[in-house]
Amino acid sequence: MSSTKKLKLEELGRIDIETFKQTEKIPLVVVLDNVRSMHNVGAVFRTADAFIVEKIILCGITPQPPHREIHKAALGATESVDWIYEKNISEALQNLKNENYKIIGIEQTSTSEIMTDYAINKGEKYALVLGNEVDGLSDEALPLYDTFLEIPQLGTKHSLNVSVCGGIVMWEFFKNLKM
Repeated sequence: MSSTKKLKLEELGRIDIETFKQTEKIPLVVVLDNVRSMHNVGAVFRTADAFIVEKIILCGITPQPPHREIHKAALGATESVDWIYEKNISEALQNLKNENYKIIGIEQTSTSEIMTDYAINKGEKYALVLGNEVDGLSDEALPLYDTFLEIPQLGTKHSLNVSVCGGIVMWEFFKNLKM
């Protein structure tokens, strides 16, 4: 059996922020709709950095960087990942629709489909919307979505933490859009 060793940070070969800014991103925008936890916001930034997401749009009551609690989870990803704040979720989604993004709500609805059954096409641009930790996606914006996806869950709980959900969904889109 070969000798395995953990790699040190300097052995990982990560790119710097300037190189990241110039790196081609996957055609994916993540929208946070009234996500209240700064830890969730920071974790989404960190995951978006890992999967070279185009940008994050923070809406409604979603906290914005700079903030110590966001930075704690993001570990600097608020500097690498582009982001904007848009107060109104409906305006943010309409702007994305006007830019030809498919608007995908991550929510359990009467019409949602299981994420693994959804065909992700390399020629398309996508906006994934993650909702509030308690109330989910904002009701007033529901007519703007192209589709709703849900992550299959077979245990006793009916939901996942927003940042965990975001990580699973970003990975699914990353592997289909980049790899």
